[in-house]
Amino acid sequence: MSLADVKYLPETPAHDPEIEAINDEAFGPGRFVLAAYKIREAGGHERALSFVAVDGDIVVASVRMTRIAAGVGRALMLGPLAVRPAFKNLGIGRRLVAIALEAATKAGMPAVMLVGDEPYYGPLGFKRIPRGQISMPRPVDLDRLLSHEIVPGAVARLSGEVCHADVARVSDPVPVMA
Repeated sequence: MSLADVKYLPETPAHDPEIEAINDEAFGPGRFVLAAYKIREAGGHERALSFVAVDGDIVVASVRMTRIAAGVGRALMLGPLAVRPAFKNLGIGRRLVAIALEAATKAGMPAVMLVGDEPYYGPLGFKRIPRGQISMPRPVDLDRLLSHEIVPGAVARLSGEVCHADVARVSDPVPVMA
C-alpha cells in the first residue's frame, strides 16, 4: 500500500457498513454512550460534508459532519473520525479533516466543533472553546471541546447545551447547503 493509492471521496450510502465496522473497531460499543453520539442520535449527519478514504475499493478511514446548535449559534460537529489500525499514522485522518473543513467552508458553515485531543486537532486549526461556554448532553471533559472558526465571531455565538440542529428550539438563519 502506498499513500498514492489512497483516494478521498464523498461518503455514500454504500460506504455505511464499512464505516460502521471502522467505528466499531476504533471506538467499540461504548461509543454509543458518549455525548457526541447522543447528539448524533437526534438527526442524521451531513453526507455531503462527510468523506471516506479508500484503498482500492476498501474504506480505510472516514469522517462525518453533523449540524449542531447551541443557543443562537450554529455549526458542524466533526466526528467520528476513524482510521483502520493498519492505516494509522500515515496522515490519512489529518487529510480527511482538512477535506471536511474545506467542504464546510465552501458550504458557508460558520464553524466546526468537536470533542477531541488538542495535541492532534490543534495543528489542524482547532482551539479550545472557553470552559463553561457550551455543555454537552452527557458528561464530557470540557478541555476536549474544540472549535475551528470559519466566520469570525461564530464560536462566540455557541452557548449553552449543544444539540442536533434538527431539534434546536431557537431559530437563527442557518446556511443552506447545496
